[in-house]
Amino acid sequence: MAESKRDYYEVLGVDKNADDAALKKAYRVLAKKYHPDANPGDKEAEKKFKEASEAYAVLSDPEKRRQYDQFGHAAFEGGAGGAGGFGGFDFSGDMGDIFGDIFGDLFGGGGRRRASNSPMQGANVRAGVRITFAEAISGCEKELEISLKEECTNCHGTGAKPGTSPTTCPKCGGKGQVVYSQQSLFGMVQNVQTCPDCRGTGKIIKDKCPNCGGTGYTSSRKKIQVTIPAGIDNGQSIRIRGKGEPGVNGGPRGDLLVEVSVGRHERFVRQDMDIFSNEEISFAQAALGCDLRVSTVDGDVIYTVKPGTQSGTRVRLKGKGVPSLRNKSVRGDHYVTLTVRIPTRLSEEAKRALREYDALCGNSLNQDQEKAAPKESGKGKKKSFIDKLKENFED
Repeated sequence: MAESKRDYYEVLGVDKNADDAALKKAYRVLAKKYHPDANPGDKEAEKKFKEASEAYAVLSDPEKRRQYDQFGHAAFEGGAGGAGGFGGFDFSGDMGDIFGDIFGDLFGGGGRRRASNSPMQGANVRAGVRITFAEAISGCEKELEISLKEECTNCHGTGAKPGTSPTTCPKCGGKGQVVYSQQSLFGMVQNVQTCPDCRGTGKIIKDKCPNCGGTGYTSSRKKIQVTIPAGIDNGQSIRIRGKGEPGVNGGPRGDLLVEVSVGRHERFVRQDMDIFSNEEISFAQAALGCDLRVSTVDGDVIYTVKPGTQSGTRVRLKGKGVPSLRNKSVRGDHYVTLTVRIPTRLSEEAKRALREYDALCGNSLNQDQEKAAPKESGKGKKKSFIDKLKENFED
């Protein structure tokens, strides 16, 4: 017994009053989701794709849709494609456009292609620059020397030898694109590709310019002034408009992307807009408090250490961090971790003074001796359970 078909409107997930745009939109979603190329080896996905394609082939055709609304699936039984077949459905025209869009999306084409010989922006050029930690905080100016393409002064960008002109490409007729038709499971599918003979320009150069070799461009070394903004971080890039490769077919030049590499600082560590560093203080400074000179990116500042500060205490210097790229008046903070420095060498006098200090503060040097085993009383040591067992065995 043949498997009963689902309602075509139910398959596409649309209302029976849906217009052509709603049908097409619903089908595109299902076709992309269940296309065999996107689900290799998945029989269930292939089945759903065929089901959606059959439903759209019927409902997108006004006459077939009228017949289906009146007679249901019975309108196409017997030679009209059979149960689940596609023999009676035409997948050219609008269906071919949809499949072209789907195939483009699946394989990186991005949908329908623009004409290859239309104006196109030139490619971006990438370069790198190294700056110091301090330059990243305050900003700076750097000069780069890079190779840039310029229009050939001999042929004025045509690529043809002076006195000659490029001719129309016979393969694509000057369109820059060629159309290939291919038979598939769903009918004839058209595939548009860049013309291999003219490479999308629509022109063929028979006599090439000796100065540029037919490319229309020559390379030269150029010095570019780059403004590094304050607050830039390692790995970020600066875009300089119009300093990239020349455009194609009259299109604008690309951009120059300069990636910034920031060197490390011997004392400071950066995290986003905050800076971190360590400062050592003596035991006396930690215990009694003091005015401590702390290094920052803005120079030295005086911080008052509170009496009794513990080693590892982190203090915050507000507004002494990295400026924001968007607003120079907004800055991060500088966090300083205070570490108490323990001396490794002491004079005898210093040791004696330290013992006297310890005796006044709890005698920590001798407290373990005072907690040693209690002295034996005159009555003798009390026998343990083990000792009593030994005496019984000896008897």
